Amino acid sequence: MPDTLTATLTQTRPADRTSPFAPARRERAALVAGAAVGAAVLLAAARATQAGFLLPAMSRDAWLAVHLCSVIPALPLGAVVLLGRKGDARHRLLGRIWAVLMLVAALSSFGLKGLTGSFSPIHLLSILVLVSVPRGVVQAVRGNIAAHRRTMTFVYFGLVGAGAFTMLPGRLLGLALFH
Repeated sequence: MPDTLTATLTQTRPADRTSPFAPARRERAALVAGAAVGAAVLLAAARATQAGFLLPAMSRDAWLAVHLCSVIPALPLGAVVLLGRKGDARHRLLGRIWAVLMLVAALSSFGLKGLTGSFSPIHLLSILVLVSVPRGVVQAVRGNIAAHRRTMTFVYFGLVGAGAFTMLPGRLLGLALFH
């Protein structure tokens, strides 16, 4: 006789579309947050470039240049992948590009130690990305699309959160945005 608790825990039911945690609602929330953070990052980068301190900072610090060149396109591209049609060739191609951008951003973050001179709690997010992105890819390859969707949405929310973190006072883009 099957274990009733196991059967209950593994039983699947259709997603509750009215729940604030339904996949479509999570993805829309990710888009709104990503658009806001993306706009702030672009504005800050433009102001920092205009003020003349972003390009010199990037030329002095290759890690910063690589990081910004991977993370800035990852914000809008991630939103396109999340909100676009799923499973087709376009989704897979853009998803692969986004995954590579995320891995490059995570790896390059370990070269950035600006606030403390050493690693900071935000670097834990980089470790999470380095684990979660390959996991999400494997989930898709194995056909576990629901898990893939959750994992990649979670990674995108992490990207948006990290982008928001860069706007804090004392951070390079935060200085550009608020001064």
